[in-house]
Amino acid sequence: MANSSCVTEFLLLGFSSFGELQLVLFVVFLCLYLIILSGNITIISVIYLDHSLHTPMYFFLCVLSTSEIFYTIVILPKMLINLLSILRTLSFMSCATQMFFFLGFAVTNCLLLGVMGYDRYAAICQPLYYPILMSWKVCGQLAATCIVSGFLLSLMGTTLVFSLPFCGSNKINHYFCDISPVIRLAYGETYINELVIFIFGVIVLIVPSIFICISYGLIVHTILKIPSAEGKQKAFSTCASHLVVVIVHYGCASFVYLRPSAKYTSGKDRLVTVTYTIITPLLNPMVYSLRNKDVQLAIRKMIGKTGFPLKNL
Repeated sequence: MANSSCVTEFLLLGFSSFGELQLVLFVVFLCLYLIILSGNITIISVIYLDHSLHTPMYFFLCVLSTSEIFYTIVILPKMLINLLSILRTLSFMSCATQMFFFLGFAVTNCLLLGVMGYDRYAAICQPLYYPILMSWKVCGQLAATCIVSGFLLSLMGTTLVFSLPFCGSNKINHYFCDISPVIRLAYGETYINELVIFIFGVIVLIVPSIFICISYGLIVHTILKIPSAEGKQKAFSTCASHLVVVIVHYGCASFVYLRPSAKYTSGKDRLVTVTYTIITPLLNPMVYSLRNKDVQLAIRKMIGKTGFPLKNL
């Protein structure tokens, strides 16, 4: 990536202003990181081992959990090291690489959540055509499209940021190389670059959000036609988990990315970013395991095979 940059490395300020509280934050974030890894690995393992969960809905959940694992690996290990380190530097290329993979997995997650909304629409509103609409070939193509599109958009976004000259301060007021805090350090006019990145943000966040809203509007309309209360409850329960994750993920990401970098405020944005880089990946396995009876049953069966007494659960 050619760049006439004077900056050879960046300094991640992160949570340095918290002083001695950084040790407490380290313990908290380390525990959350381990829970994220174990939770998502459990979801993937359960879906892989239990043949009753070999359906399109759980296939996309498995892909989402895999993406969430790598998504957190890109950010959290470096953040944890920086909480205990005085030297918080990151080379120019390492910063660009971190941004590329972070945006790649983040965009992939957004697109996957949109596809999962379509899957729920097809299952509830078009049950007779569901095996055709969501065949394994179609599922594979949709998942591959989400991943490829995610990393193509990430490549373009990262290139737009790091093609700018960086000849001033190298202090990033954040705990990782995110778009807004990095582009604020660029020397010269950044309007065009920010405008293109904003358009990418609209494509990634607003378009899938509208698609999901339309899907759920049709789903609610169909569910209300179901005569039995039990049928309505079952239909709603299959969508509730997905809807909770969608609201948190899209809400927080939209707050940070759908506005100019000039409006970036380190404290508030850092708090919101913690929500979608840590809480959302944590929420994903918890919501899908605690609210989903099929996953709960599969986990119990898997634990039962290990000889652990289920009465303890």
